[in-house]
Amino acid sequence: MFCMQCIYFACMIRIVIIEDERLIAEELQSRLMAISKDVEITAILSTVSQAIVYFSQEHNTDLILSDIQLPDGLSFDIFNSVSCQVPVIFITGFERFIINAFETNGIDYLLKPVDDKDLQKVLNKYKMLNQHFAKRQQFISSFSKEKKRLIVQKGLMNILLRLEDIVLFFTQNKISYAIDKEGKKYVCDKNLSELELELNEAGFFRANRQYIVNAEYIKGYKPYEKVKLVVDLVIPDTSHVIVVSQETAPGFRRWMNQI
Repeated sequence: MFCMQCIYFACMIRIVIIEDERLIAEELQSRLMAISKDVEITAILSTVSQAIVYFSQEHNTDLILSDIQLPDGLSFDIFNSVSCQVPVIFITGFERFIINAFETNGIDYLLKPVDDKDLQKVLNKYKMLNQHFAKRQQFISSFSKEKKRLIVQKGLMNILLRLEDIVLFFTQNKISYAIDKEGKKYVCDKNLSELELELNEAGFFRANRQYIVNAEYIKGYKPYEKVKLVVDLVIPDTSHVIVVSQETAPGFRRWMNQI
């Protein structure tokens, strides 16, 4: 039974509709569910402010279908206000917003009136893109799982340092460093972006531009400047303050709940 549930949720496309006209939103919901059996409408939102609140909290959205002109602004304001990596299909009666759409999470742009053929096309496009990036992530994850150690430098010595012993990585003056559980600092020959690709996502998280932290050494976290988070490490004498940026904070919370 458990496995069947996993398969079900893995196949379902969880969609949020953003549309201020209720009848249009409900019609769109009915048509989407009629076109594809693997569609689930998880929410219908009608304003920019309502959507900002929704996407500021925990959610499991796979795809957004959004009108552009809403009663309290343009839907682009939503994605400029919150960190949301969900792909968006914009639906509107005007062509002039097309550039903005593809600069704001947009993967397609439909002009009203939208027919079933258009909806089927964009659903197929989403599935194709999702499959592509899933395979890429699977490759990165499988590569990362094999990696147990990292070559670092201490003076002239090259050292094989176990990843499980690394508390954090940080960058300073364009040089990357690793700090182990004993507080020793080593030089890395790769930048944080390169390290991020190699590290197991389940164990390490890119908190901001300067730091990558190991989950094994995180005691907890707390609010910082209202919209940010500060991480409390098990080893407090590293003299590093790890602040999770506003954009990254929602993803960090989800990551902490999964590990």
